[in-house]
Amino acid sequence: MQAEIITIGDEILIGQITDTNSKWIAEELNKIGVAVFQMTSIQDDKQHILEAIAEGQSHADIIIVTGGLGPTKDDITKHTLAEYFDSELEMNVEVEEHIRQLFSKANYAFTEINRQQALLPVKCVPLQNNYGSASGMWFETNGKVVVSLPGVPNEMKGLMKEKVLPRIQEKYTLPFILHKTVLTHGMGESMVAEKIEDWENALPSYIKLAYLPSYGKVRLRLSAKGFDKETLERGLEKEILTLQALIGDIIIGLEGETSMEQLIGELLNKENATIATAESCTGGAIAKKITSIPGASAYFKGSIVAYDAAVKEELLGVNPEIINEFSVVSSEVATEMALGVQKSLNVDYAIATTGNAGPTSDDTDKTVGVVFIALATPKGVFTKEYYFGKPRQKVIERTTSMALELLKNELRG
Repeated sequence: MQAEIITIGDEILIGQITDTNSKWIAEELNKIGVAVFQMTSIQDDKQHILEAIAEGQSHADIIIVTGGLGPTKDDITKHTLAEYFDSELEMNVEVEEHIRQLFSKANYAFTEINRQQALLPVKCVPLQNNYGSASGMWFETNGKVVVSLPGVPNEMKGLMKEKVLPRIQEKYTLPFILHKTVLTHGMGESMVAEKIEDWENALPSYIKLAYLPSYGKVRLRLSAKGFDKETLERGLEKEILTLQALIGDIIIGLEGETSMEQLIGELLNKENATIATAESCTGGAIAKKITSIPGASAYFKGSIVAYDAAVKEELLGVNPEIINEFSVVSSEVATEMALGVQKSLNVDYAIATTGNAGPTSDDTDKTVGVVFIALATPKGVFTKEYYFGKPRQKVIERTTSMALELLKNELRG
């Protein structure tokens, strides 16, 4: 069973708004066993809408259309669907009364333009919208379904949950689609793939693997599809255990159940240890990650964002002679920053970052993308140099990710 999602609106195509509807609809369809074949965003144009629906029906069983159901002239979806299904428009008395009551409760005047929203194609099953005035529409033709929903997110979601998803489940016998995503950290996609190649090739036919790489980490999504839920669950559990034996040293846990920040918190709590950060090029990004976990106050004591050299000297105790000799972007300065915040905030562990995030190198002799990360521990301090390239946001994100990786490895021993 496959679906296509079509979002209608010039505002999406010009980048004025982000299409979050498609993502949400895809997740909800997946939960009930409907795979999404394609997502399409199109103009508020009759011909474009007609072509998109025809194409969608050529390869999908269910078409979900959002947008273009408002009361104004640029909202043409309803009239276009009436043409597509060769259906007359007729005033729906129940929908009209529903809209009238909505406006009455809100103390709004009920005008003719609002009444026109109750004008619906005769061949559709109206889906009452309890969150707005634009009715949803359900069409069936040649064993396939086309559903039209308003583009306003809360209205769309209400109709999907209350009307659309239950009707799909009632109409079709659907398989189970289960996903488990394993989080790994500290190894590139190609190296991970090489390590697990034999395992991947031996996966049962009902389980598929997808690599989802990002800065410093690779998510491994295992997807199982079939009609026996218990078999799928056992199969996923077995494969994850095998994966743990192969690359357990880089596995953080399962997405939705843990994260790098959560794992670090657990390790610090287990050791009854505390941490602080002294950040220059990352501007507080590491502290933000660590404190995103509820209960982080048990182990995180604070952060000093020492962007200016004077702050490094005055609050972290960095020797100005070291800055003059080696520049602020140096192993020596990162080391002193880590030791300084460790001492001033009286913590067991301290992370420090200093580097050139770009786009210019400012007053240093280091190339843009060069970063130093220092980690002070109860046993001492060490500093590592990295080159993260460009652009600026990439440098910040990769530095943050690597700093957490260094801390995690140290805590794991």
